[in-house]
Amino acid sequence: MRLLMRALSPLVFWLAYGIFRMRWLKSSRRRHRLAMELFRLAADHGHCRALSVYGHLLHFRGDGIANRIQGAIYLQQAADKGDSKACYQMGRIFEQGFEHHFPPDLAKSLHYYRLAAEQQHPLAVRRLADVYRKGELGQSADPHAAKRWEPSL
Repeated sequence: MRLLMRALSPLVFWLAYGIFRMRWLKSSRRRHRLAMELFRLAADHGHCRALSVYGHLLHFRGDGIANRIQGAIYLQQAADKGDSKACYQMGRIFEQGFEHHFPPDLAKSLHYYRLAAEQQHPLAVRRLADVYRKGELGQSADPHAAKRWEPSL
C-alpha cells in the first residue's frame, strides 16, 4: 500500500494544488481542509513539491508554534531532496533560528543558501553575494566569491 501511495503522490499533489488554487468557493473551509489533507498525504509519502508547499503553508500561515515547527520540518525534508525554494527558506530559518527545534546554525544556513543559489534561486544568490561581500555567516569577506555570485543576479 505504501508503494502505491508513493506512486500516486504526484497525482494527489496536483489534485491538492488545483483545489487550493480554485477561485471557486475561495472562502470555503471545507475546500481548504481538503486541500491541506491532500497536501499532507502527498508530503507524507515523500513528494518533494508537496513537502515544500505544505511546509511553507504550515510554517508561514499555520496556527500555533507546533504547526510552524512541523512546517519547518517538512521544509527541511524538501530542502534535503533539493527543492530550491525550501533550501532558501531553510537558510533563513537556520540563520535566524526558530524556537528550540531550529537553533541558529550559521554553517547549516550557509549550506542551504548555497544549495538554493546553485539552482539559481534569486534571493539565495543575492544573499550569498552579500555574505561574501560583508563577511557574514561566519565567513570572512571574500570579494572573489562575492563576484562569483554577483554575475548571476
